[in-house]
Amino acid sequence: METVKISWRSFFRTVFTIALPIAFQNFLSTTASMVDTIMIGSQGELSVAAVGICSQITSLFFSCYFGFATVGMLFFSQYWGARNEKGISRAFGLALLCMLAVSLLFGLTAVTNPEFMLRIYTDKESIIVLGIPYIRIVGFAYPLQVVAVIISFLMRSTERVKPPLISSVLALVTNFILNWILIYGRFGMPKMGAAGAAVGTLVSGMVNIAVLLLFLVRDQKTLPLRFQEMFDWRGGFLKEYMRKCLPILCNEIFYGVGQMLINIVIGHQSESAIAAMAAFRVLEGFVFAFFGGLADASFVVVGKEVGSGRLMSGYQYVKKFAVLCPAITFCICLTGFALNRPMLSLFGLGTEAMFYGKYMILIYLAAGTIRTCNYIMNSCYRAGGEAVFGTLLEIICLFTVSVPATWAAGMIWHLPFLAVFSFLYTDELIRLFFEVWYTRSGRWIKPVTEQGREALPEFRAVFAGRRRRSEK
Repeated sequence: METVKISWRSFFRTVFTIALPIAFQNFLSTTASMVDTIMIGSQGELSVAAVGICSQITSLFFSCYFGFATVGMLFFSQYWGARNEKGISRAFGLALLCMLAVSLLFGLTAVTNPEFMLRIYTDKESIIVLGIPYIRIVGFAYPLQVVAVIISFLMRSTERVKPPLISSVLALVTNFILNWILIYGRFGMPKMGAAGAAVGTLVSGMVNIAVLLLFLVRDQKTLPLRFQEMFDWRGGFLKEYMRKCLPILCNEIFYGVGQMLINIVIGHQSESAIAAMAAFRVLEGFVFAFFGGLADASFVVVGKEVGSGRLMSGYQYVKKFAVLCPAITFCICLTGFALNRPMLSLFGLGTEAMFYGKYMILIYLAAGTIRTCNYIMNSCYRAGGEAVFGTLLEIICLFTVSVPATWAAGMIWHLPFLAVFSFLYTDELIRLFFEVWYTRSGRWIKPVTEQGREALPEFRAVFAGRRRRSEK
């Protein structure tokens, strides 16, 4: 096992066959949710700010259900490596049920009491008035979103990357066309502004899930999902799932709460600052969309290797992904800074907001590169079966460094906006030091399959031997 090496040639072959399609699909999927902010730019800064605040609500919703999706992906990828079809069906059913419960809670609140949700984030009445119709309509799309996510994760984990890619393309095209018609009132339709963008999001979500379900039904030969097995959680499966799920779920929820507190600080800045932040979140989302796809791909690759018992191979893949992804992020951010003016002009920002946007991208050039390095390593820990270390590290750093620093800068000291923004990523460098050490230790490999557990003693023996040699 000690001699196992993954060459860069073999690594890039895997990246091109599995990672790039997943990254592109993730990019398109995230882009569809950002089209609203981009196309609403012609309506002025206030409309951009309103849609941006609503997107922050959706981000909190994402954090609350994503833990279930991530644990589902952990089981999908490792069971796929072990060719355990029953295990995959059980994990799918449990993840789907939990995610639907979260979506119904958020969806009902958004539909029945949108003003309550918006007032959490901002005190600007002009923004709240514009945001109410948007978030109310988007609330109906929340259940569709979670079903599409869990089906996409299932297909990615079982190396069927084309169906999610096709569904994302069709959803993006649908969203763009409907936004163009309803925001601006084309073909005799009423000019709906932000509400029209929300309708486009809702309908594109319907298209996305319809296409995914079609592929899922047609492709039962590759991986048959049996209804009776989806809700059969006997034999300790429910306990094992929840044991893995709880740390990740806490991670996502606490991270979402931390980001909500930060967004509250941003929501109490000037209207130009809020609009600039909304535009920046879109550009950051483009970076994260592509990188997040690579992270999902690394999850699939590492989880499959660990689940099949090739533990050293999974370890080698993590080391290479931890180098590749930050390098790509840096290149994307550098390009974004060079093209900041034409990109920011898409959002209809004023002079002050354009100034803010330019230097926010410059700050993110460094902070975003470190952040993606941390993200990819934490994602691979989860793929390997370790859910506690990355969770504790991220939450402790977020709530002891970033949140207090940002809150103090914006709500107590009332520093200039760019100074407040610079505190958002202050925890990342601390996390990087600990995550590099933990990644190299190999202690994050904790398989959930029999094949993986059988190979674990030999894998640990290799690292024990390395530690003894380093101590001499």
